[in-house]
Formats: sequence, C-alpha cells, structure tokens
Amino acid sequence: MKTVLLVALLAFASPFAHAGGNAETGAHKAKPCAACHGADFNTPITPDTPLLAGQYEDYLTRALADYKSGARKNPVMAGQAAALSAQDIRDIAAYLSGLSGKLKVIPLHRLVR
Repeated sequence: MKTVLLVALLAFASPFAHAGGNAETGAHKAKPCAACHGADFNTPITPDTPLLAGQYEDYLTRALADYKSGARKNPVMAGQAAALSAQDIRDIAAYLSGLSGKLKVIPLHRLVR
C-alpha cells in the first residue's frame, strides 16, 4: 500500500518538478530580443533599454508576463510578448538569468536603514 501511495504521489508531482524554464531552448527563443537588448544582452541599443543578462529569473518571468497581459505598458514589448507562451517566457527567463551580466544589484539590507 505504501508503495502504491508513493508511486501515485510521485506521478502527481512530476509535472510540477519540471515547470521551470529550459535555458538551452530559451537561447533560441531570445534571439529576437537581441535586436534591442544587444547580442550579449548587456549592450542595448538605447540608454533606456534595460540590460537583461544576469537579471533575476523570477523578475524576467514576471516582466514578460506583464507585458503580455498589458499590466506593463510598452508597445514594442507588448508586441514581442504577445506571441510568447508561458513556457516560452520561462525558457527565455532561464536563459537570460544565466548569462553573465553588468547589472549592479544593491543588497536590500544596504537600502533599508
């Protein structure tokens, strides 16, 4: 009985274990992004275009989902995100977050005094 219960539990949980993005697949899906964010995702074409390399994966996932839904407003990004599936977004975020970036992150404890 315990074996059957364990097998059933593992079968139920296994789809959720792989819910994250695939960075290798994301590398291909992120190619159009390089047009504005730079081939290395560290050298955007304009100063107001954000650096993406090394950004937090959850932030990228949320930002792309928000552009897709319209919660974030940017006509270029809305157009780019419109065709992305939820898995596409996770894959792109996994790829970009794994790149070496020029982002400077200030630890929260240094901001809160």
